[in-house]
Amino acid sequence: MNKAKILIIEDDAPIADLLSYGLSLEGYQTRIASNGADGIQAIQSFQPDLLLLDWMLPDQSGLDICKKVTADYNIPIFMITAKSDITDKVLGLEFGADDYITKPFDLREVIARIRTILRRLEQSNHKDQNESYADVIRVNHIEIRPDERLVSKNNQSMELTPKEYDLLMTLVKNPGRTFSRSDLLDVVWGYHFSGDTRTVDTHIQRLRKKLDMTDEIVTVFGIGYKLKKTGD
Repeated sequence: MNKAKILIIEDDAPIADLLSYGLSLEGYQTRIASNGADGIQAIQSFQPDLLLLDWMLPDQSGLDICKKVTADYNIPIFMITAKSDITDKVLGLEFGADDYITKPFDLREVIARIRTILRRLEQSNHKDQNESYADVIRVNHIEIRPDERLVSKNNQSMELTPKEYDLLMTLVKNPGRTFSRSDLLDVVWGYHFSGDTRTVDTHIQRLRKKLDMTDEIVTVFGIGYKLKKTGD
């Protein structure tokens, strides 16, 4: 993704400036917001390709922002926080974050992870544009337009996060195939989150709820999930 725009929502000015400086050197466009309210406004005006979000902000929790962004926008979220407990990490992922790193951090690792997120998003978009899909993929009441990454339910447009969309497409492209949770982490997220697979369950639950696909996305007990084949 060439010259991607990254919005940094971080109230610690030295950390925000360090992130902005390091990312600018890598060719990214950056903007800084020091609180949640300014961050939400900047999302609308700056239209970032990725959100770098601190968990603890002066006016609201980063989790609340993560939840709002996940519901209203199609922007990958990378959370940076002082919270290091695995429960907090999983909670951030369950609220829609794509990745998570704790303070103190190595700027090189942050940049490497951002590259990974943006590269996978670009590859996914490129793949959708070049694979020979029908104009519309239909799964019962769901319609998917891969060339636009659009999903609708009963002709109503649905907002999915990048990970929710990628997870849906992974299942849709492989009807009847059972994926373990680890398989889905590898395919959709690109690597394991400390071996924890609960974020997969949470994303599956979200897809089922958003798209009314409880009957279509089937739990394979003790293994993982699959998309039911037509006629099963």
